[in-house]
Amino acid sequence: MYFLSTRGNNEKIAASQAIIKGLSSDRGLFVPSEFKNLKSELKNLVDLDYKELAYVILKEFLTDYSEKELKYCINSAYDEKFDTEKIAPISKVGDDYVLELYHGPTCAFKDMALTIMPYLLKTAIEKNNLKEEVVILTATSGDTGKAALEGFKDVDKIKIVVFFPENGVSNIQKLQMKTTGGNNTCVVGINGNFDDAQTGVKNIFADTNFNKDLKEKGYILSSANSINIGRLTPQVVYYFYSYLQLVKQNEIALGDKINFVVPTGNFGNILAGYYAKQMGLPVNKFICASNDNNVLYDFFETGVYNKNRELKLTTSPSMDILISSNLERLLFEISNRNSKKVNSLLNDLNEKGVYEIDYDMRKNLSSFYAGYSKEDIVSKTIKEVFDKFGYLLDTHTAVAYSCYEKYVEDTKDITKTVIVSTASPYKFSKDVISSIQSIDCNLDDFEIINKLSDLSKTKIPGPIEKLKELEIRHNITCEKDELKSEILKFLGK
Repeated sequence: MYFLSTRGNNEKIAASQAIIKGLSSDRGLFVPSEFKNLKSELKNLVDLDYKELAYVILKEFLTDYSEKELKYCINSAYDEKFDTEKIAPISKVGDDYVLELYHGPTCAFKDMALTIMPYLLKTAIEKNNLKEEVVILTATSGDTGKAALEGFKDVDKIKIVVFFPENGVSNIQKLQMKTTGGNNTCVVGINGNFDDAQTGVKNIFADTNFNKDLKEKGYILSSANSINIGRLTPQVVYYFYSYLQLVKQNEIALGDKINFVVPTGNFGNILAGYYAKQMGLPVNKFICASNDNNVLYDFFETGVYNKNRELKLTTSPSMDILISSNLERLLFEISNRNSKKVNSLLNDLNEKGVYEIDYDMRKNLSSFYAGYSKEDIVSKTIKEVFDKFGYLLDTHTAVAYSCYEKYVEDTKDITKTVIVSTASPYKFSKDVISSIQSIDCNLDDFEIINKLSDLSKTKIPGPIEKLKELEIRHNITCEKDELKSEILKFLGK
């Protein structure tokens, strides 16, 4: 297995090199040269625990890692940092299933990959005898930032800089980032939105002179966003794991197809599911769920991707995105890996803010269905699910749940379905509890969290409960054109 660029510069590199680089030198995203089909092996995987399954899946992608190296990375990641041995448990809610990906150290699905990625990168640095320090550069819409900071803090030969929209994340998300320890961490709020942060970071990766200057000073840049293949491939594991859990619990028979509903912003999470299907996982439909920023819904409905619209700030901030970076990897696959087509489409996006895929590419989107949920429906869904089942959804998962209800109404499809839950409701406690009952507007975040715990009779996650005791260590803000200077200040250069 090797990795190549979506934009076709003929670069073919090993997994460890792709993880170090993050982005290809032509600004393309790295994709695997092939997908190993595991369909015939599924029957042998049913009884594996999460770590054992992770090894089976990841060894097919990370082929230049030895068994010892890969198992070290996996065992170091999926340990007591998670509050359940299952790592990614499934809860049955009515006739459907919720895959809970928020049991890690930052209470969001990003932990599923960002607990292992530091070990993958550290191992890659050693394997490639890298002399420079790696500077992880990350833009976040809320959850990636804290998960990356937590994973990379105090890791030798690595520094990490996280940019987030100062007014575009929840108070708890912001507090999680600003209280991060570690001598190698830097957190900066920008006066702009997530797309400004993401575009700024991508432009820095593409700035040849800046990268050259950094290298001369002993640094090279890499990414912890899902543009990095080391972030994306671990996410494939939990799609297989959730399917095999349903088989083990006799909810489905081996070989039955299921649906996945995924709340979607940057398209990495749902793309990992698509990669799982490419590897033989029996999937009927991926339901791509958007909030009011429904650029992906329009794309799947019309074949036109148009970012020329106002970004709306919603109660599901991790999905407040208009430029879905990982969609580039899907374009590569549905164009039958035609990098010329991918380049043409992305040039249109850069120059006009819009592109349109052709008929043949649209035909290759048959695995997907798209929906979106407005704010009032999200709130209504949280209340209905809690009243009916006593189950708490966070705002992002409520987007997915309501889109799934619309899907069933439209299609009458009764295929067993897994709703991918991406965050603990306690990360968005004010919006969750106010959907269920009226609350005093003067309560602070921690009073609201306690009320939510009392109301739902559920335990406050440890990482969130401890937040109120932590001091704020990062308090920098900057304009969206000042990212480079903040990096240099942090590096002391």
